[in-house]
Amino acid sequence: MSEIETIKIFDTTLRDGEQSPGFTMNAEEKLIMARQLAKMGVDTIEAGFAAASPGDFESVRDIGHTLKGPMVVSLCRTRIEDVDAAAEALKGSPNWGIHTFVAASPLHMKYKLQQDPEDVLQGAVKAVERSKSFTDNVEFSPEDATRSEPEFLVRMVSECIRAGATVINIPDTVGYTTPDEIYQLIDRLRNEVYQGDQVTFSVHCHNDRGYALTNAIDGFRAGAEIIDASVLGLGERAGIVDLAQLTVTLKNDFAVENNWVLSKLPELYHLISSYSGVAIPANFPIIGDNAFTHCAGVHSHAAVKNPAHYQSLDPQIVGRKMSVSLDHMSGLSSIDWALEKLSIDVNGPLKSQILEHVKSIGQKGRTVNLSELKHIVEWCKKIV
Repeated sequence: MSEIETIKIFDTTLRDGEQSPGFTMNAEEKLIMARQLAKMGVDTIEAGFAAASPGDFESVRDIGHTLKGPMVVSLCRTRIEDVDAAAEALKGSPNWGIHTFVAASPLHMKYKLQQDPEDVLQGAVKAVERSKSFTDNVEFSPEDATRSEPEFLVRMVSECIRAGATVINIPDTVGYTTPDEIYQLIDRLRNEVYQGDQVTFSVHCHNDRGYALTNAIDGFRAGAEIIDASVLGLGERAGIVDLAQLTVTLKNDFAVENNWVLSKLPELYHLISSYSGVAIPANFPIIGDNAFTHCAGVHSHAAVKNPAHYQSLDPQIVGRKMSVSLDHMSGLSSIDWALEKLSIDVNGPLKSQILEHVKSIGQKGRTVNLSELKHIVEWCKKIV
């Protein structure tokens, strides 16, 4: 494991997250989200792309000037006009920076940018220099870094550090790499780039092939001190690292020091779900309804005795509680648990009748909630 004892979270829900197909937020919703992210304790908020439109400019400006905790940054291409828009939107904010990027892989440079690698490199240097003229907080990202030629990547990153970049973000833009590979890449860059021991490295991992979280953790193990994440893992295509999964893993498994308020996560997730229209899957780790809910009778019986039998994580970490599903898989232990929650005491025969009724409803593909169980208890009392 890395010797680093702390790690920072760069939240990009308002930028990469908004690039999820069909997902958009208005300026007021973005500001509310930014405030909630600040309460949760993220270190940096990427508020948007100031140069994209007048609306984006105003939103970035409002977030930057309102928040007093996290650093607020705007993304921009390595175009001087983009950098100037970011600076104009954020200057005067309590804590702000500029994040500039350009593609570094042969594929992107040749076909998307249609530029010679030397021209791309010089454009990156000029953008970093321009950013540095406005703020000391300058982040540079060589887009598609994991498909770039390592020697060129070392040179580009080195030149951008010389130009004033203080954070070097390594994006796995299309979820291409594997945990071993990203570990080796971060380790190589830290050891080979100019003043690699004096800048901060970060990782931005996409989830196209399901590696986002593991890649981010191995990037951290290799020495990255910042990890990009978003609420619900929202982002281009399959999205990026999920904020809840990342912070809980780091806190629970790596004991990193931080100021995150993990109990704020459920509220944050339901807020983004209501704004985006993206439902939280029931089986979504940490936050989904089923994450701490036990179904099978054998599991429920053991979990009621001691949740650790079938839970590797205490739900109280994120302000949640263990639950038991009442359906066709339920046993008497499930009924006991539910009746205790309702402060209802019943005898053995009645309890068996209640269980039979719950299982019959479950066979129809439904679960019984506690409110419905009250009515079932009353109905069974009349027929027993």
